[in-house]
Amino acid sequence: MKKGPSRAPAELPSELLAELQAAAELPDAQINTEDPDAPEVTDWAGALRGRFYKPRKVQKTLRIDVDVLAFYEAQGPGYLTRMNRDLRAAMLRNLRRKQRTSQKAGQAG
Repeated sequence: MKKGPSRAPAELPSELLAELQAAAELPDAQINTEDPDAPEVTDWAGALRGRFYKPRKVQKTLRIDVDVLAFYEAQGPGYLTRMNRDLRAAMLRNLRRKQRTSQKAGQAG
């Protein structure tokens, strides 16, 4: 896709231009990154880790036992999502188990 001809930036007031130049010359340590309007978070007890993580999906053909499929389908719409959630939980359990086993082996040696 071709870009159109570049346009000259709109003229900024000299006052604003001076402020921007002064800010650009500040060392990183002197830049204030605090947001005065942001509320201070002091309690993270209700925070959920990985809430916005959305793994990439791939389409595969998978053979599933009829009774297993019937079990998930009987729970209503969203059965594929529930199957994926349950598979992920099993995967994570297995990974944690392997991690604990390797840590114990490292401590014993």
